[in-house]
Amino acid sequence: MEERHKRILQRNRVNLVRDLNPSDMYHGLLSEGIFTQDMIDEIKSSGIRQDQARQLVRDLETRGSLAFPALIECLHETGQHSLAELLLDGEPQNQPLPQSVHVRPVVRPLPVYSPMDTVKPVQVVTPVYPTQSVKAMPTTPIPCTVARKTPEREFGKPRATGRVRRDSIQSYKMDANPCGHCLIINNVDFEPKSELSKRTGSNIDCEKLERRFKSLNFIVLVKRNLKQKQIKQELSALSKKDHSQYDCCVVIMLSHGTEVCNNRFPGAVHGVDGPNVPVQHITNYLNGQNCLSLQGKPKIFFIQACGGGYVSWRDTQAGSWYVETLDNILEENAATDDLVTMLMMVSHEVSENSANGLYKQMPGSFNFLRKLLYFQALPCQRPILS
Repeated sequence: MEERHKRILQRNRVNLVRDLNPSDMYHGLLSEGIFTQDMIDEIKSSGIRQDQARQLVRDLETRGSLAFPALIECLHETGQHSLAELLLDGEPQNQPLPQSVHVRPVVRPLPVYSPMDTVKPVQVVTPVYPTQSVKAMPTTPIPCTVARKTPEREFGKPRATGRVRRDSIQSYKMDANPCGHCLIINNVDFEPKSELSKRTGSNIDCEKLERRFKSLNFIVLVKRNLKQKQIKQELSALSKKDHSQYDCCVVIMLSHGTEVCNNRFPGAVHGVDGPNVPVQHITNYLNGQNCLSLQGKPKIFFIQACGGGYVSWRDTQAGSWYVETLDNILEENAATDDLVTMLMMVSHEVSENSANGLYKQMPGSFNFLRKLLYFQALPCQRPILS
């Protein structure tokens, strides 16, 4: 959100908290793409009406330049005209408001302060929009909201000093033992009627990720070669588990994919029988409405699949570039860096690894993080090679 709009909200915060009816606003802000369902669920869980109004206004300040005009529009649509006029009184009369359009989620974690009161830079993930598609090999990742940004220090080298883990408004609580559930669906052998090729090398990816997330203190469940209906059944079973004693949930999809029309998640994952499950549906299984025990907790989705012309290179002996890079970054940086920072490292390294300069790969991950997330980094036992 622009600074002038933030100042308007801050000047009128008392009136907004006193008079705003947030329950009337949720549908409009969701349909405009300003908030995700998980964010709305968390606002609802913040307390009484005044608490929800306070949280809604605070969150709006993190949602980009279109959040303010969307707020004004929703206030008018819900009959809260006096509040809309109050906010517009702070706008320059000769400067029109931008038109409201659909946007994808933007993750803006807050800074974390070290024991020495030094400030860690804010890391921002913004949408990436591919400008053109290319003819791809059979397996490619779904386009995602991961930015391409080069961190200030050299990739692959952790900081010399450690950090203090703590639960606050700035970072998620991540000290449960175990941390949470991790479901990995690995589709390799596709039925002939699907007309999809065998995903040779995917088992290597699966083994790496299983080992890695066990080292991060997750309960890992691996399911192989699932049909579309079976994928839905496993996701439904995961949503029905009691997550109240855990802090996080991870879903990893390794399969063929395709592009589908969706403003937020333009992609889908195939079952081995051919039919697909849209990524939007995959994420919905774990939202606050379908999984109450995960309300307000981080849900993370990693997708290694094609998405309609965005190439993903997979070596039959070493696995995919994406998973290999993700595994290495997690091993070397999970003890010191938050997840968003590590995903930017992965995005940078994978996109730089082009094949003869002809193709680029952009990794796929989806999350709805509103705070910094630090994994529990435990020693990981690598396999002994003979």
